[in-house]
Amino acid sequence: MIWYPYQQMKTMREPYRIVDAEGVYIYTEDKKLIDSTSSWWSVIHGYKNPKITKAIKDQADVFSHVMLGGLTHDSVLKLASKLKDFLPGDLDYCFFSDSGSVAVEVALKMALQFYVNKNDLKRTKILSLTHSYHGDTFKTMEAGDDEDYHFILKAYGENPNVVHVDTNIDDLEAAFKKHHEELNCFIVEPLLQGAGGMRMYDISFLKRARELCDEYGVLLIFDEVATGFGRTGYRFVSDLVLPDIVVLGKALTGGHIGHAVTVANQKVYDGFYSDDPDCALMHGPTFMGNALACSAALASIELFEEGKYMEKIAHIAQLTKETMEGFSRPGIKDVRMMGGCICIEVEDSSLLKGYQEFAYERGVFARPFLNYLYAMVPYIITDDELLKVLNTMKEWFDRG
Repeated sequence: MIWYPYQQMKTMREPYRIVDAEGVYIYTEDKKLIDSTSSWWSVIHGYKNPKITKAIKDQADVFSHVMLGGLTHDSVLKLASKLKDFLPGDLDYCFFSDSGSVAVEVALKMALQFYVNKNDLKRTKILSLTHSYHGDTFKTMEAGDDEDYHFILKAYGENPNVVHVDTNIDDLEAAFKKHHEELNCFIVEPLLQGAGGMRMYDISFLKRARELCDEYGVLLIFDEVATGFGRTGYRFVSDLVLPDIVVLGKALTGGHIGHAVTVANQKVYDGFYSDDPDCALMHGPTFMGNALACSAALASIELFEEGKYMEKIAHIAQLTKETMEGFSRPGIKDVRMMGGCICIEVEDSSLLKGYQEFAYERGVFARPFLNYLYAMVPYIITDDELLKVLNTMKEWFDRG
């Protein structure tokens, strides 16, 4: 018996059974569906990409996995070197893990221990955004502010070591002024908050955050698990504002296999580099640096570079804007667009009840949540396929 995610098992409908997937399409026994969600925003090259598939198969012929405890291998060495060159600034030091949640846990652990290693034991607080989501593990849920996880507050009470702030500069400055001596990090989903409602905000907020972190000696963490690899319309938001730590996942492997990485700058790495064993980062996911996943990630990054993906994303953004700009119907609160993301927020979640089945019948897989109907399509999508996704969204609000 499968226990499915984010579902009340007693009342859930039967999930669609997928028998094949290729390009932007997933297939049930009787339907061909455009996946408008890219399998939780990860399958940027589409399904069954031949280059990534070959990389995984070739690596499997050698070996599929060895632990990084006392061992290393070519695939992980090549990926770490590639990321060093691929990422901006001195984001050079890669700590691999097997999921975005774990990679964020690692980032938060790095930030706390960075100051513990300096014997600065007052910096126990995390600053985070309201409506933020950073994963499903306990510390990531505490750092986040997603209403689906507020059961933690019922069980444990509000965490005194997490402070949440809205995405406006006045509130940000006030939070730093009040808490700066206790803060070890400020963690954000840069520009685009995903599971908190596809909320979008301006780069000026992040630029000021960088200044305040520098002024008060606080580490800045960008959770780019969802935003990285072009989703915001920028390659990485880290290209615009440089964090101390960046977290990548989802599209890292083109969605073909799970993997994630926490990448630190020189300052953070130096905070652990010591003759003292107590200063070491004591963390080690079993499947960190998995050889199959590293091979997939290398192939995915090469596709991203060679395929001129930023041009593809700009075209998706332009066509989305041309199709959806100004769209308004009764019950729609807002229509937001950024890069490869479109979100329609409605006043009442009941207005989206039945949309998944409606889209299914029209050849589109969608998964609205709460008050949000959104699409984050694979970057290889054609104009006709993208228009089918967008027009299905519009047709829902225009049906009789």
